[in-house]
Amino acid sequence: MKHSAWMMPVAAAAMLLGCTNMTPQQQGTVSGAALGAAAGAGIAAIAGGSGWTGAAVGAVAGGVAGNIKGGRQQ
Repeated sequence: MKHSAWMMPVAAAAMLLGCTNMTPQQQGTVSGAALGAAAGAGIAAIAGGSGWTGAAVGAVAGGVAGNIKGGRQQ
């Protein structure tokens, strides 16, 4: 768990910097997946389940929702 303290801000910064040349649909997919993963991990942790499984399910659901939303913005 020592690595996660510095890895999360670095990953978040890399994702934000990498979004500058993306289409709105691509940005929506990445943003939705990131938010979904965080929410899924949090919900799974609160419910007593596996955080990794919750993050994976949340990332897929968030990525799909973000892709649809981003596609409508184009």
